[in-house]
Amino acid sequence: MFQNPSQEKIFQILKEAKTIAVVGLSPKEDRTSFQIARLLQNYGYRIIPVNPQHAGSEILGEKVYSDLASVPEKIDIVDIFRRSEFLPDVATDFLKTDAKVYWAQLGLENEQAWEMLHEAKRDDVIMNRCIKIELNKMGA
Repeated sequence: MFQNPSQEKIFQILKEAKTIAVVGLSPKEDRTSFQIARLLQNYGYRIIPVNPQHAGSEILGEKVYSDLASVPEKIDIVDIFRRSEFLPDVATDFLKTDAKVYWAQLGLENEQAWEMLHEAKRDDVIMNRCIKIELNKMGA
């Protein structure tokens, strides 16, 4: 049964992270994914957009990749803005990388994705939590 890490662990993850891949990042400024990614940039994180519909273009000044495996650099957090039923697909992509943390945004959770990640011993998983809210709690 999935359970989020402690609040202290979540804060530690956010303090140590430098690069955040944003899966499902939209180029539309009114979308939550865009607003959160811009906020992450304002907090000093490097964001890497991942969206196959916009691969090769730029969002927020960063090149967009089609999938996580195509990202040529180290990823600390994979922040996911895809519906819950797509979380196992994202977990499959996540497992092809050495990304540290799988983070599904507020309202998103999938037990199958958790089981896949847990079986692969990739247990730094956060689901149904908003990264912006966690940063605010931390006083970032």
